[in-house]
Amino acid sequence: MKYFDVDGIYKKVPLDKIPWNSETPPDALVELVQDEKVRPCRTIDLGCGAGNYAIYLAGLGFDVTGVDSSPSAIKIAGENATKRGVRCRFIVADLLGDLHEVTDMFDFAFDWEFLHHIFPEDRETYIKNVYKILRPDAIYFSVCFSEKDPQFGGSGKYRKTQIGTTLYFSSESELRELISPYFTIRELKTIKVSGKYGPHCAVCVLSERR
Repeated sequence: MKYFDVDGIYKKVPLDKIPWNSETPPDALVELVQDEKVRPCRTIDLGCGAGNYAIYLAGLGFDVTGVDSSPSAIKIAGENATKRGVRCRFIVADLLGDLHEVTDMFDFAFDWEFLHHIFPEDRETYIKNVYKILRPDAIYFSVCFSEKDPQFGGSGKYRKTQIGTTLYFSSESELRELISPYFTIRELKTIKVSGKYGPHCAVCVLSERR
């Protein structure tokens, strides 16, 4: 199955019409910071899009790098950071590639509702990439669509969205199997997320690099 042209979406679709773009940081990420499960540190936002959550964390004192495969998204992210008066680094890179563009090591990595854009056959490549850019004991936080959610009117694993993308909906056991060889899982649960077009179920994993 082929991946969609994410850069084309950022070029053609207004930001307020892109389903995953939201300026408001999600509750689960805010709670992670407020509960001090993660504190200001060198952080990477994987699949950062327009940079909203990277900018939120940078405003709290995190040293943040955002990575996305879309040059258009990265350009928008840089402009957004400048407008908000915060310092972030934004890098164009394929998160399924060798990540040679990412030269730092990080203490905290997160992907917010990004993993459901990666199909099962490529997920181990992705997790290995996350592993290799993190220091030992670093925290990895991931949230993606749950197979239990009726989003887009479907019940299958692969579902088509209104903007033509195809997403893969995961189970808790799939994510445990994917992540546990590389990370010690601290929390794994299904949560309710207040999405742009209404609430939905997502699998949330908080883990620590071995």
